[in-house]
Amino acid sequence: MQPTITSTNAPTAWPEKIGPFKTKRLFVALTMAVLAIYPGELGALTRSLMTDAYVQVSAFVATTLLIFYGAERVFNFNLGSALRNAKGWQVPLSALLGATPGCGGAVVVVAAYSSGNVGFGAVVAALTATMGDAAFLLIATRPDVAAVVLPLSLVVGVISGYFVNWFNKIDYRGNTAATCELAPLIGRIRPKDYMYVVVVLPGLVMGISQLAQVDLAAVYGPWMMVVGLIGTAIGLVVWATSPVQAMSHVDDAPFTRVAEETSFISIWVIGAYLAYDYVVVFAGLDLKDVFSSVAPLLPLMGVLIGLIPGCGPQVLVTTLYINGIIPFAALMGNAISNDGDALFPAIALNPKAAVMATAYSTVPAVILAYGFYFFAPNAFL
Repeated sequence: MQPTITSTNAPTAWPEKIGPFKTKRLFVALTMAVLAIYPGELGALTRSLMTDAYVQVSAFVATTLLIFYGAERVFNFNLGSALRNAKGWQVPLSALLGATPGCGGAVVVVAAYSSGNVGFGAVVAALTATMGDAAFLLIATRPDVAAVVLPLSLVVGVISGYFVNWFNKIDYRGNTAATCELAPLIGRIRPKDYMYVVVVLPGLVMGISQLAQVDLAAVYGPWMMVVGLIGTAIGLVVWATSPVQAMSHVDDAPFTRVAEETSFISIWVIGAYLAYDYVVVFAGLDLKDVFSSVAPLLPLMGVLIGLIPGCGPQVLVTTLYINGIIPFAALMGNAISNDGDALFPAIALNPKAAVMATAYSTVPAVILAYGFYFFAPNAFL
């Protein structure tokens, strides 16, 4: 479901932003490339982290998206129409879409609200349940924790959505139902899309081997780094030259959507990996000691970071948890409060609705975060 903007106060169209948008991405991509080829310890560490990010996260993300988008194309399923016809089931279905790893499901619900297909409770349910792209990282590295966080977020999303439908009587759409074209249509499968998907297969095999605790050095030797760096390089090219900001167009081919969205997610994952290890290795800073000095504030910090639009800060929070720097309580608070990339179209279409939905999701986030902090402080260490 990708309707066009009908409001007279519509946000600036995507094509007008492509110039400086691509320039910034090219700068980031070139910076990462320089870090990877830099001699000595810096380059070696960067290449190792890029390989880990690709094998541990990107390959799994691409596979998941390929299955999801492939099934959507084969069965020709329109989520917007399904939500409109669901009536009393809109809240749990919206929460389920939000709980789906990535931001796509939550974005669909936000667009459905703006076009009048669902109520405000459905938006709150989706934004409360979503963990955004950080869910992919958690699933790939701590599936045991993801098996708790994602279902719990789903339940909290459903409860929050029904509560809002009962409590809130304000329609934030006003008199017009503005809808949004979330991404430009690329319209063809490009050579780089094929290249990206082809490299995913060996990356996935290596990632599964790693989860199975296979001796990767003995089995794959240098090929693991070769695959990881090739996949990362193609992803950097896709991302740096793309007109897509985060979510791809629903009418694009599955290969194109997989390449676009996985490369976007991978940039944030690589950035989080590099930021953490650079600080630890080169700055010699013991982050665990630093954060332990403000332990009672960590759950609140997780919640507050979740209020920042986008998936980058949330991926960093998940990275800190995976490395044992912050407790499960902070991760749980962040998972509930963060809206991922779905908050961007929400702000563009209806700022008041976006602010109120975020405010509603903050309440259960604080409750759960400090609930785990005080009553289960050692959970999922």
